[in-house]
Amino acid sequence: MATPRVFNFSAGPAVLPQPVLEKMAAELVSLPGVGSSILEVSHRGTVFTEYLNRARDGLRELLQVPDDYEIMFLQGGSRLQFAMIPMNFLYNSGKKAAYAVTGSWGKQAFKEAQLQGDAELVWNGEEGGFRELPTEAFSFNSQGYRYFYYVSNETIQGLQFQSEPEVGDVPLVCDASSDFLHKPLDVSKYGMIYACAQKNAGPAGLTIVIARKDLLESGAQGLPGYLDFRSHAENGSLFNTPPTFAIYAFSLIVDWLRDEVGGLQAMLELNQRKAKLLYDVLDKYQGIYHGHAHPAFRSLMNVVFNFSDDRLKQGFISEAEKEGLVALAGHRSVGGIRASIYNAMPIEGAQKLAEFMSEFAESNG
Repeated sequence: MATPRVFNFSAGPAVLPQPVLEKMAAELVSLPGVGSSILEVSHRGTVFTEYLNRARDGLRELLQVPDDYEIMFLQGGSRLQFAMIPMNFLYNSGKKAAYAVTGSWGKQAFKEAQLQGDAELVWNGEEGGFRELPTEAFSFNSQGYRYFYYVSNETIQGLQFQSEPEVGDVPLVCDASSDFLHKPLDVSKYGMIYACAQKNAGPAGLTIVIARKDLLESGAQGLPGYLDFRSHAENGSLFNTPPTFAIYAFSLIVDWLRDEVGGLQAMLELNQRKAKLLYDVLDKYQGIYHGHAHPAFRSLMNVVFNFSDDRLKQGFISEAEKEGLVALAGHRSVGGIRASIYNAMPIEGAQKLAEFMSEFAESNG
Protein backbone atom coordinates (compact mmCIF):
# COMPACT_ATOMS: atom_id res chain seq x y z
CA MET A 1 0.00 0.00 0.00
CA ALA A 2 1.17 3.52 -0.77
CA THR A 3 2.28 5.66 2.15
CA PRO A 4 -0.09 8.61 2.68
CA ARG A 5 1.40 11.98 1.75
CA VAL A 6 2.67 14.17 4.54
CA PHE A 7 2.91 17.96 4.67
CA ASN A 8 6.45 18.50 3.47
CA PHE A 9 8.04 21.79 4.58
CA SER A 10 11.42 21.10 2.96
CA ALA A 11 13.33 24.16 1.76
CA GLY A 12 14.27 22.37 -1.44
CA PRO A 13 13.85 20.20 -3.32
CA ALA A 14 10.41 21.12 -2.16
CA VAL A 15 6.78 20.09 -2.29
CA LEU A 16 5.20 19.87 -5.74
CA PRO A 17 1.51 20.40 -6.55
CA GLN A 18 -0.32 17.10 -6.16
CA PRO A 19 -2.25 17.49 -9.46
CA VAL A 20 1.09 17.91 -11.24
CA LEU A 21 2.57 14.85 -9.53
CA GLU A 22 -0.46 12.79 -10.48
CA LYS A 23 -0.28 13.90 -14.11
CA MET A 24 3.44 13.11 -14.26
CA ALA A 25 2.81 9.70 -12.74
CA ALA A 26 0.07 8.94 -15.26
CA GLU A 27 2.27 9.98 -18.18
CA LEU A 28 5.65 8.73 -17.01
CA VAL A 29 5.66 5.39 -18.80
CA SER A 30 3.98 6.64 -21.96
CA LEU A 31 3.00 10.14 -23.02
CA PRO A 32 -0.48 10.31 -24.55
CA GLY A 33 -0.28 9.54 -28.25
CA VAL A 34 3.49 8.98 -28.11
CA GLY A 35 4.12 5.53 -26.66
CA SER A 36 7.35 6.62 -24.93
CA SER A 37 8.24 8.41 -21.73
CA ILE A 38 9.35 12.04 -21.74
CA LEU A 39 12.57 10.61 -20.30
CA GLU A 40 13.18 8.68 -23.54
CA VAL A 41 12.43 11.09 -26.39
CA SER A 42 14.94 13.23 -28.29
CA HIS A 43 15.46 16.74 -27.01
CA ARG A 44 15.35 17.90 -30.63
CA GLY A 45 12.24 15.96 -31.58
CA THR A 46 8.77 17.41 -31.94
CA VAL A 47 7.44 15.80 -28.73
CA PHE A 48 9.92 17.48 -26.40
CA THR A 49 10.10 20.78 -28.29
CA GLU A 50 6.34 21.10 -27.87
CA TYR A 51 6.80 20.98 -24.08
CA LEU A 52 9.76 23.34 -24.32
CA ASN A 53 7.65 25.86 -26.24
CA ARG A 54 4.73 25.39 -23.85
CA ALA A 55 7.01 26.11 -20.91
CA ARG A 56 8.53 29.20 -22.54
CA ASP A 57 5.26 30.59 -23.90
CA GLY A 58 3.35 29.84 -20.71
CA LEU A 59 5.95 31.62 -18.59
CA ARG A 60 5.94 34.60 -20.93
CA GLU A 61 2.15 34.80 -20.54
CA LEU A 62 2.13 34.32 -16.75
CA LEU A 63 4.73 37.02 -16.09
CA GLN A 64 3.84 39.14 -19.13
CA VAL A 65 7.50 39.03 -20.16
CA PRO A 66 8.23 41.77 -22.73
CA ASP A 67 9.36 40.81 -26.23
CA ASP A 68 12.83 42.27 -25.70
CA TYR A 69 13.63 39.58 -23.11
CA GLU A 70 14.97 36.07 -23.72
CA ILE A 71 13.76 33.10 -21.70
CA MET A 72 16.37 30.35 -21.30
CA PHE A 73 16.35 26.96 -19.60
CA LEU A 74 19.76 26.04 -18.20
CA GLN A 75 21.38 23.66 -15.75
CA GLY A 76 23.88 24.12 -12.94
CA GLY A 77 21.69 25.89 -10.38
CA SER A 78 22.55 29.07 -8.51
CA ARG A 79 26.12 27.92 -8.00
CA LEU A 80 26.73 28.19 -11.73
CA GLN A 81 24.91 31.52 -11.96
CA PHE A 82 27.08 32.94 -9.16
CA ALA A 83 30.04 32.63 -11.56
CA MET A 84 28.33 32.83 -14.94
CA ILE A 85 26.76 36.25 -14.36
CA PRO A 86 30.01 38.05 -13.48
CA MET A 87 31.85 36.14 -16.22
CA ASN A 88 29.42 37.51 -18.79
CA PHE A 89 28.85 41.02 -17.47
CA LEU A 90 31.73 42.00 -15.16
CA TYR A 91 34.82 40.33 -16.58
CA ASN A 92 36.93 42.81 -18.59
CA SER A 93 34.10 45.37 -18.46
CA GLY A 94 36.12 48.14 -16.87
CA LYS A 95 33.26 48.67 -14.42
CA LYS A 96 32.24 47.51 -10.96
CA ALA A 97 29.35 45.28 -10.00
CA ALA A 98 27.27 46.13 -6.93
CA TYR A 99 26.25 43.35 -4.55
CA ALA A 100 23.77 43.51 -1.69
CA VAL A 101 24.56 40.70 0.73
CA THR A 102 21.36 40.03 2.62
CA GLY A 103 21.88 36.40 3.59
CA SER A 104 23.81 33.21 2.95
CA TRP A 105 23.13 33.01 -0.79
CA GLY A 106 23.98 36.62 -1.49
CA LYS A 107 27.23 36.09 0.42
CA GLN A 108 28.12 33.10 -1.76
CA ALA A 109 27.31 35.02 -4.95
CA PHE A 110 29.51 37.95 -3.91
CA LYS A 111 32.41 35.62 -3.14
CA GLU A 112 32.25 34.14 -6.65
CA ALA A 113 31.91 37.54 -8.33
CA GLN A 114 35.13 38.74 -6.73
CA LEU A 115 37.00 36.12 -8.76
CA GLN A 116 35.81 37.68 -12.03
CA GLY A 117 36.30 41.39 -11.49
CA ASP A 118 35.65 44.39 -9.29
CA ALA A 119 32.65 43.29 -7.23
CA GLU A 120 31.74 45.82 -4.56
CA LEU A 121 29.75 45.17 -1.42
CA VAL A 122 27.24 48.03 -1.28
CA TRP A 123 25.07 46.65 1.54
CA ASN A 124 25.82 43.95 4.10
CA GLY A 125 23.44 42.57 6.71
CA GLU A 126 25.84 40.05 8.22
CA GLU A 127 26.84 42.09 11.27
CA GLY A 128 23.20 42.24 12.29
CA GLY A 129 22.81 38.48 11.85
CA PHE A 130 20.97 38.81 8.54
CA ARG A 131 17.72 39.91 10.16
CA GLU A 132 17.02 43.01 8.07
CA LEU A 133 17.12 44.22 4.47
CA PRO A 134 17.93 47.57 2.85
CA THR A 135 15.14 50.07 3.50
CA GLU A 136 13.91 53.01 1.48
CA ALA A 137 16.70 54.99 3.12
CA PHE A 138 19.28 52.86 1.28
CA SER A 139 21.15 55.19 -1.06
CA PHE A 140 22.90 53.80 -4.12
CA ASN A 141 24.96 55.91 -6.50
CA SER A 142 24.67 54.01 -9.77
CA GLN A 143 27.58 55.74 -11.49
CA GLY A 144 30.14 53.32 -12.90
CA TYR A 145 28.37 50.04 -12.11
CA ARG A 146 27.78 47.25 -14.61
CA TYR A 147 24.88 45.70 -12.67
CA PHE A 148 23.31 45.45 -9.21
CA TYR A 149 22.86 41.93 -7.81
CA TYR A 150 20.53 40.87 -5.01
CA VAL A 151 18.60 37.85 -3.73
CA SER A 152 14.86 38.47 -3.52
CA ASN A 153 14.26 35.83 -0.84
CA GLU A 154 16.89 34.35 1.47
CA THR A 155 15.70 30.86 2.32
CA ILE A 156 18.02 30.25 5.27
CA GLN A 157 17.22 33.45 7.16
CA GLY A 158 13.60 33.85 6.04
CA LEU A 159 14.07 37.36 4.61
CA GLN A 160 12.23 38.68 1.56
CA PHE A 161 12.27 41.96 -0.34
CA GLN A 162 8.81 43.48 -0.55
CA SER A 163 9.80 45.50 -3.62
CA GLU A 164 12.82 45.91 -5.87
CA PRO A 165 15.80 48.00 -4.71
CA GLU A 166 15.97 51.43 -6.35
CA VAL A 167 19.16 51.34 -8.40
CA GLY A 168 18.66 53.93 -11.12
CA ASP A 169 19.52 52.86 -14.64
CA VAL A 170 21.91 50.07 -13.61
CA PRO A 171 20.65 46.64 -14.76
CA LEU A 172 19.06 44.86 -11.82
CA VAL A 173 20.08 41.20 -11.55
CA CYS A 174 18.02 39.03 -9.22
CA ASP A 175 18.36 35.53 -7.81
CA ALA A 176 14.66 34.73 -7.42
CA SER A 177 15.18 31.01 -6.87
CA SER A 178 13.06 30.66 -3.76
CA ASP A 179 10.17 33.02 -4.53
CA PHE A 180 9.85 32.74 -8.31
CA LEU A 181 6.23 32.89 -9.51
CA HIS A 182 4.88 33.51 -6.01
CA LYS A 183 3.34 36.81 -7.15
CA PRO A 184 2.97 39.05 -10.22
CA LEU A 185 6.25 40.72 -11.22
CA ASP A 186 7.17 43.65 -13.46
CA VAL A 187 9.94 42.02 -15.48
CA SER A 188 10.74 45.30 -17.23
CA LYS A 189 12.41 46.52 -14.01
CA TYR A 190 15.11 43.88 -14.37
CA GLY A 191 18.12 43.26 -16.53
CA MET A 192 18.06 39.58 -15.54
CA ILE A 193 16.08 37.30 -13.26
CA TYR A 194 17.01 33.69 -12.65
CA ALA A 195 15.52 30.92 -10.56
CA CYS A 196 16.38 27.34 -9.73
CA ALA A 197 13.27 25.24 -10.20
CA GLN A 198 13.31 23.14 -7.06
CA LYS A 199 11.40 25.59 -4.86
CA ASN A 200 8.37 26.81 -6.85
CA ALA A 201 8.93 25.61 -10.39
CA GLY A 202 9.46 21.85 -10.42
CA PRO A 203 12.12 19.26 -9.64
CA ALA A 204 15.81 19.99 -9.26
CA GLY A 205 17.97 20.24 -12.37
CA LEU A 206 16.48 23.26 -14.13
CA THR A 207 17.49 26.92 -13.90
CA ILE A 208 15.20 29.45 -15.57
CA VAL A 209 16.80 32.67 -16.83
CA ILE A 210 14.92 35.73 -18.09
CA ALA A 211 17.26 38.36 -19.50
CA ARG A 212 17.03 41.57 -21.48
CA LYS A 213 18.39 41.01 -24.98
CA ASP A 214 20.58 44.11 -25.05
CA LEU A 215 22.25 43.02 -21.80
CA LEU A 216 23.03 39.62 -23.29
CA GLU A 217 24.47 41.21 -26.42
CA SER A 218 26.81 43.38 -24.34
CA GLY A 219 28.40 40.41 -22.58
CA ALA A 220 32.08 39.54 -22.54
CA GLN A 221 33.61 37.92 -25.62
CA GLY A 222 35.61 34.72 -25.79
CA LEU A 223 33.82 32.78 -23.08
CA PRO A 224 33.51 28.98 -23.19
CA GLY A 225 30.36 28.03 -25.08
CA TYR A 226 28.21 26.82 -22.21
CA LEU A 227 29.20 29.75 -20.01
CA ASP A 228 28.10 32.34 -22.57
CA PHE A 229 24.42 33.24 -22.18
CA ARG A 230 24.28 34.04 -25.90
CA SER A 231 24.93 30.38 -26.73
CA HIS A 232 21.70 29.41 -25.00
CA ALA A 233 19.65 32.31 -26.32
CA GLU A 234 20.74 31.78 -29.93
CA ASN A 235 20.02 28.05 -29.74
CA GLY A 236 16.64 28.25 -28.05
CA SER A 237 17.92 26.50 -24.89
CA LEU A 238 19.15 23.59 -27.02
CA PHE A 239 22.87 24.42 -27.06
CA ASN A 240 23.35 21.15 -25.19
CA THR A 241 20.93 18.45 -24.10
CA PRO A 242 18.69 20.33 -21.67
CA PRO A 243 17.08 18.87 -18.52
CA THR A 244 14.14 17.49 -20.49
CA PHE A 245 12.11 16.01 -17.64
CA ALA A 246 12.46 19.16 -15.50
CA ILE A 247 11.32 21.34 -18.41
CA TYR A 248 8.33 19.05 -19.02
CA ALA A 249 7.50 19.29 -15.30
CA PHE A 250 7.83 23.07 -15.39
CA SER A 251 5.38 23.26 -18.28
CA LEU A 252 2.86 21.43 -16.07
CA ILE A 253 3.56 23.81 -13.18
CA VAL A 254 2.83 26.75 -15.49
CA ASP A 255 -0.46 25.11 -16.54
CA TRP A 256 -1.35 24.52 -12.88
CA LEU A 257 -0.67 28.13 -11.91
CA ARG A 258 -2.75 29.43 -14.78
CA ASP A 259 -5.65 26.98 -14.88
CA GLU A 260 -6.05 25.69 -11.31
CA VAL A 261 -4.66 28.45 -9.11
CA GLY A 262 -6.03 31.23 -11.28
CA GLY A 263 -2.87 33.19 -11.98
CA LEU A 264 -0.16 34.89 -9.97
CA GLN A 265 -2.37 37.39 -8.13
CA ALA A 266 -4.43 34.50 -6.77
CA MET A 267 -1.17 32.71 -5.90
CA LEU A 268 0.05 35.74 -3.98
CA GLU A 269 -3.17 35.99 -1.98
CA LEU A 270 -2.96 32.32 -1.04
CA ASN A 271 0.69 32.68 -0.04
CA GLN A 272 -0.17 35.66 2.15
CA ARG A 273 -2.88 33.68 3.90
CA LYS A 274 -0.54 30.76 4.58
CA ALA A 275 2.23 32.96 5.95
CA LYS A 276 -0.15 34.94 8.16
CA LEU A 277 -1.34 31.77 9.84
CA LEU A 278 2.21 30.98 11.00
CA TYR A 279 3.39 34.49 11.81
CA ASP A 280 0.27 35.11 13.89
CA VAL A 281 1.27 32.18 16.09
CA LEU A 282 4.85 33.47 16.42
CA ASP A 283 3.56 36.87 17.48
CA LYS A 284 1.07 35.42 19.96
CA TYR A 285 3.56 33.11 21.68
CA GLN A 286 6.67 35.29 21.87
CA GLY A 287 7.61 33.68 25.16
CA ILE A 288 8.20 30.41 23.30
CA TYR A 289 9.03 31.38 19.70
CA HIS A 290 11.44 33.99 18.37
CA GLY A 291 11.18 34.80 14.68
CA HIS A 292 14.53 35.30 12.99
CA ALA A 293 13.65 38.06 10.53
CA HIS A 294 12.57 41.54 11.54
CA PRO A 295 8.77 41.64 11.01
CA ALA A 296 9.07 44.20 8.19
CA PHE A 297 11.13 41.75 6.13
CA ARG A 298 9.46 38.42 6.83
CA SER A 299 9.35 35.96 3.98
CA LEU A 300 6.14 34.53 2.54
CA MET A 301 8.11 31.45 1.50
CA ASN A 302 10.29 30.50 4.51
CA VAL A 303 9.12 31.04 8.09
CA VAL A 304 12.24 30.84 10.27
CA PHE A 305 12.16 30.87 14.06
CA ASN A 306 13.96 29.70 17.18
CA PHE A 307 12.85 28.83 20.70
CA SER A 308 13.26 30.62 24.01
CA ASP A 309 14.75 27.34 25.21
CA ASP A 310 16.87 25.45 22.64
CA ARG A 311 15.95 22.18 24.31
CA LEU A 312 12.44 22.49 22.91
CA LYS A 313 13.56 22.10 19.31
CA GLN A 314 13.94 18.34 19.12
CA GLY A 315 10.65 17.73 20.88
CA PHE A 316 8.93 20.11 18.47
CA ILE A 317 10.36 18.28 15.44
CA SER A 318 9.58 14.80 16.80
CA GLU A 319 6.01 15.64 17.75
CA ALA A 320 5.42 17.44 14.46
CA GLU A 321 6.54 14.38 12.50
CA LYS A 322 3.98 12.26 14.32
CA GLU A 323 1.36 14.69 12.98
CA GLY A 324 2.62 14.36 9.41
CA LEU A 325 4.48 17.70 9.47
CA VAL A 326 8.00 16.97 8.20
CA ALA A 327 11.30 18.61 7.13
CA LEU A 328 11.02 21.44 9.66
CA ALA A 329 14.59 21.59 10.99
CA GLY A 330 16.27 24.94 10.38
CA HIS A 331 19.54 25.38 8.52
CA ARG A 332 22.57 24.58 10.67
CA SER A 333 23.82 28.19 10.45
CA VAL A 334 20.63 29.58 12.01
CA GLY A 335 19.20 26.62 13.91
CA GLY A 336 15.64 26.42 15.10
CA ILE A 337 12.83 25.73 12.67
CA ARG A 338 12.30 26.59 9.02
CA ALA A 339 8.84 26.02 7.58
CA SER A 340 9.00 26.44 3.82
CA ILE A 341 5.54 27.18 2.47
CA TYR A 342 6.17 27.51 -1.24
CA ASN A 343 3.42 27.78 -3.84
CA ALA A 344 2.58 24.09 -3.77
CA MET A 345 2.08 23.88 0.00
CA PRO A 346 -1.71 23.66 0.41
CA ILE A 347 -3.45 25.97 2.86
CA GLU A 348 -4.37 22.87 4.89
CA GLY A 349 -0.67 22.27 5.58
CA ALA A 350 -0.17 25.77 6.93
CA GLN A 351 -3.33 25.48 9.00
CA LYS A 352 -2.26 22.18 10.52
CA LEU A 353 1.22 23.51 11.34
CA ALA A 354 -0.23 26.67 12.92
CA GLU A 355 -2.53 24.56 15.08
CA PHE A 356 0.36 22.34 16.12
CA MET A 357 2.54 25.35 16.96
CA SER A 358 -0.22 26.78 19.16
CA GLU A 359 -0.74 23.49 20.98
CA PHE A 360 3.01 23.03 21.48
CA ALA A 361 3.35 26.55 22.88
CA GLU A 362 0.45 26.02 25.27
CA SER A 363 1.97 22.76 26.49
CA ASN A 364 5.45 24.20 26.98
CA GLY A 365 4.66 27.74 28.09
